[in-house]
Amino acid sequence: MTTTTEAPTTVAPAGRRGRWIDDWNPDDEVFWATTGKRIARRNLIFSIFAEHLGFAIWVLWSVVVLSLANAGLPMSLSEAFWLTAIPNLVGSALRIPYTFAVPRFGGRLWTVVSASLLLVPSLLLAFLVPSGFLADQSHDTQFWVLLVCAATAGVGGGNFSSSMANISFFYPERRKGLALGLNAAGGNLGVAVVQLVVPLVVIIGVPAGAAKLPRHEVHLAYAGLIWIPFAVIAALCAWFFMDSLTQARADTRSYVTALRHGQTWVMSVLYIGTFGSFIGYSFALPLVIKNTFPEFLAANPFVATYLAGLGFIGALVGSVARPFGGWLSDRIGGARVTFACFVGMGAFTLLAMAGVNTHSFGLFFGSYLVIFLLSGAGNGSTYRMIPVIFGELGRREAAEKGLAESATALRFRREAAAVIGIAGAVGAFGGFLVQLVFRQASLGVTAKVTAADSLAEKQAVAAANQDWSTSALWVFLAAYAVFAFLTWFYYLRRRFAVDRVPSLAHAGV
Repeated sequence: MTTTTEAPTTVAPAGRRGRWIDDWNPDDEVFWATTGKRIARRNLIFSIFAEHLGFAIWVLWSVVVLSLANAGLPMSLSEAFWLTAIPNLVGSALRIPYTFAVPRFGGRLWTVVSASLLLVPSLLLAFLVPSGFLADQSHDTQFWVLLVCAATAGVGGGNFSSSMANISFFYPERRKGLALGLNAAGGNLGVAVVQLVVPLVVIIGVPAGAAKLPRHEVHLAYAGLIWIPFAVIAALCAWFFMDSLTQARADTRSYVTALRHGQTWVMSVLYIGTFGSFIGYSFALPLVIKNTFPEFLAANPFVATYLAGLGFIGALVGSVARPFGGWLSDRIGGARVTFACFVGMGAFTLLAMAGVNTHSFGLFFGSYLVIFLLSGAGNGSTYRMIPVIFGELGRREAAEKGLAESATALRFRREAAAVIGIAGAVGAFGGFLVQLVFRQASLGVTAKVTAADSLAEKQAVAAANQDWSTSALWVFLAAYAVFAFLTWFYYLRRRFAVDRVPSLAHAGV
């Protein structure tokens, strides 16, 4: 690979957009001002669009499950949690191969492919789920068909890792925090958009009077059809307007090397606490509210009808907070911001428990809005920590081996990009764990409701077990305490046992 800072020779000529760019040096001020900034901004815009759609498809079933009963496909609480958890699990697993796709195929081509794959879950939801075929099947068959359809939505979850790893190469070190924050926030907003738009879309054509009731007709096909044209547009825009960097193409080895760093796994665990909370609660919260505050929903039928809209508020708050977390980390340090976020998330989890125990929907929902805010800010701060950590590791290795910092800078920059992909995959799996904990907590009440004979008895049993989610909240509280301790121990600790276990506090992570 050759490098140069002369702008006219660094990119493909006009009219050849989308080709491989062989020479890319964003840290050179002249190159960035004359050529790099414009190209990077263009790729960022279309990356955000494609990633936004990916997140929307990924969490689509968090809305769909709320309408299954109205569509004649009722599911138990345990089954409903599986239908929201399986796309989370598949999306988490896909983030691993998606991180290798950019080095293998290039950012431009892979964005085309990943956007096109979003057509699969959209078409299945549009044409299979609402069909008469399911209505004629047994409940078990209905559940397994729905589970397979929900699993395909996981393709949207993989987009994040490839998009973030790709965009990290386009921007200079000093601008990565904001660029990655905007890219991630644009994707995260897909969660909010789907939870706002889909509940409205599925009742198009339903009489207004009927749509105001908790039970009403829905058109589930519309929940899939609405995304099809946007997925096509995203694929076409990526093909015509995005670029691929040769610098990123030769990067596969960096992922293997990154797996050997202990810091990779520490940051991956911390990302479980931040992004795992954001995406897990985005999937699960509407179901939790529906089965924890039935009295509130009965008194507020409009809220019961547009229950996913409550998830929209939390997802919106968390998405907007993400770039703010990155911005604040640039100024006071990512570790400090991350530590404060975990402490705050633990405190407001306690308040959420108080809301459950006192049957106060306002206290519970208000607490979760703050948790969404802190998890979003923590997403930005943890991702800002990664390039700082690996920049320090590069400087340390250069000093130990007597090398110039430039000799190790590019290699550790590639490893930092790899860690972004790895942490994204592990953190997304945290969202599955959140839903799994909620599902386990719901098993007791699900069994009691199933054993009840009449509908009135089932409702009475459910009302008597409204605090079922408390045990799950205790698990989350303990987890936040562990995450806060890990952040302090590795990145803020300055005196305690530093001789035996080194700390990176001096690096201002």
